[in-house]
Amino acid sequence: MKRFLKPIQQLASAAILTVSLGASLPAAAIVYTASNEVAGNDVIAVDIDSRGNLSEIGRFPTGGTGVGAPLGNQGALATDASDRWLFVINPGDGTLTSFRLQDDGLQFVDQQDTGGFRPLSVTVFGTLVYVLSEGDGTSAEPTLRYDTITGFRFTAGGLLEAIPNSTRIIDNTQLTAPAQIGFNKSGTVLLITEKATNQLTTYVMQPDGTPAANPLKRTSAVPTPFGFSFGDRDFVYITEANGGGLGVTASYRIDRETGAVSAVVDIIDQGNATCWTVLSSDQTVGYATNTGDGTVSLYRVNFDGTMDYFFPGDIDTPINTGSAVRDAILTQNNQFLVTLNNGDGEVRGFWVNRSGAIAPRSTVSVPGSSTGLIAR
Repeated sequence: MKRFLKPIQQLASAAILTVSLGASLPAAAIVYTASNEVAGNDVIAVDIDSRGNLSEIGRFPTGGTGVGAPLGNQGALATDASDRWLFVINPGDGTLTSFRLQDDGLQFVDQQDTGGFRPLSVTVFGTLVYVLSEGDGTSAEPTLRYDTITGFRFTAGGLLEAIPNSTRIIDNTQLTAPAQIGFNKSGTVLLITEKATNQLTTYVMQPDGTPAANPLKRTSAVPTPFGFSFGDRDFVYITEANGGGLGVTASYRIDRETGAVSAVVDIIDQGNATCWTVLSSDQTVGYATNTGDGTVSLYRVNFDGTMDYFFPGDIDTPINTGSAVRDAILTQNNQFLVTLNNGDGEVRGFWVNRSGAIAPRSTVSVPGSSTGLIAR
């Protein structure tokens, strides 16, 4: 049934590091993931040619480290609206790295301490960059003990400058197992999903680029809110993993002035442990990954924020992608959907036709610890 609820640091070096891509032909698209390895966190560039063939074309050291295991997060990498800058979290050492995006590679620019224990997710609006970090639960310092958000501005040269008084503790009584941070489309509100506490937390942004002192919270319609994508007209589509059971995508509306999250607009059943979602550029089709099943669910997005199953019949019809699928991204030309399958240690590409339906293409190997996807 469609309705789930009815049944129930400083610069790492003064020198600028540039690595060139090894592609011999122009790419139809390039996708990036972070290796998240203990020995060193690299951004891995994957070329997608016009036939949908994937190949690794370069690795770019962030100067930071990973944790060597998959993370329960979405948004480990982000680009700015101009498509000139890429930002990536380093979970192993608590830092954030900026790169300049170039036709022939990535140019390392800056690396800064986030002030949190383990950064998980990053989001960009204008020149603002906000990072979500989880706490360790034991440190005497509150910003290391509890889950936090903190902000930076990036300069015309891509340097990261910490924003004074921008750090907020999400909950100073407990760890929340946060998954993602993201700006709404107007840049007036930050949204955070809390898996352990089942909260959708919002901060209204102030004129000085800092979040409001106190957040608003709404309990998610289904437990374990995880990844999300903002659509038009202030709607947001959130995967709710239901503790690893039958998951859903739920839609809400977030007031761009007050940050208030509406009651749930609609819910659509999907697979087990639905955790990540992405929308087509025209906001008419959504893709959600089901980690427990190793599948992708497709759904149609309506003008009023409601959703329908993509395929005929009032039932989800998922597409196999790979073991322990975590993240998904659409390329900017909307021609390819790419998933990160940590259980198989690979990135898989799908051809997307004009209707939004997908067909599997090739794969490329990546470390099983990899986190995040971003495309250009």
